[in-house]
Amino acid sequence: MKKLLFIVNPRAGKTKSRAPLFDAAAEFSRAGYLVNIFVTEAGGQARDMAARCGGDYDLIVCAGGDGTLNETLSGVMQLPQRPPLGYLPCGSTNDFAASLHLPTAMDEAARAAVCGAPYPLDVGRHNDRYFAYVASFGAFTRSSYSATQAAKNALGHFAYILEGLGDLDSLRPYRCAVEADGEHFEGEFIFGAVCNSTSLGGLVKLDPACVRMDDGMFELLLLRMPKSALDLQNLINVMTRMQYDYPGVILRHVRHVTVTTDEELPWSLDGEYCPSAPRVEIENLPAAVQLMH
Repeated sequence: MKKLLFIVNPRAGKTKSRAPLFDAAAEFSRAGYLVNIFVTEAGGQARDMAARCGGDYDLIVCAGGDGTLNETLSGVMQLPQRPPLGYLPCGSTNDFAASLHLPTAMDEAARAAVCGAPYPLDVGRHNDRYFAYVASFGAFTRSSYSATQAAKNALGHFAYILEGLGDLDSLRPYRCAVEADGEHFEGEFIFGAVCNSTSLGGLVKLDPACVRMDDGMFELLLLRMPKSALDLQNLINVMTRMQYDYPGVILRHVRHVTVTTDEELPWSLDGEYCPSAPRVEIENLPAAVQLMH
């Protein structure tokens, strides 16, 4: 009998009913899988479980938010033979799921995980850590990991908006140098992201026509520090309209990015905090994981 490891974050999302999880487990069983359910109780457990035991299973499925996916993916990346990965999005924003149009209803997502086709997913490596869809710094980045779990559960997407508005009041430039596939950018930036998604923290949007999650390329987005309140308003307007030819906007499709800085530059990987480092190497790992879609 095929074996399935089901990793569940019970704190993710606004609903605390366990009924959808039972429905998902029933879908797995009907598809012919022997299901082992692992419920996380602390950060890092999903990663450790996937890395320690994932190789013994034919399929790994995680249920939670983008942070749970990041942990599970990071564990799978440590395996010499990586089983396919399924994702049941039940977090507060679910940027990754929205970009791939994954079902949000638990039973539909469960059927997609066991009956769908494997999708070759590019994975990002940020020094010695991994990310599924975004590594970012600057404005709006803090909101992805500083909103409390209680606020995210109660307010959902609005919690990120509130935190993002707070970031606008404390905008500050980050001086760094960015090397991207042979191009060099240097200066003061209020935001930077290396991403594989159309939505970043639910606040910054990219044109879906610009993003493919299986092309071996990331989207590099850099926003230079505005010189005035009018410049800031114009920057917000062009990003809202997805117009990337504005002088303060840099958008490139890249495979490898190096960021160097003398400042404290905290990062967010899929919404999870990542400490500053003077030099960060970001690399696209093409088709590193097969995602059931």
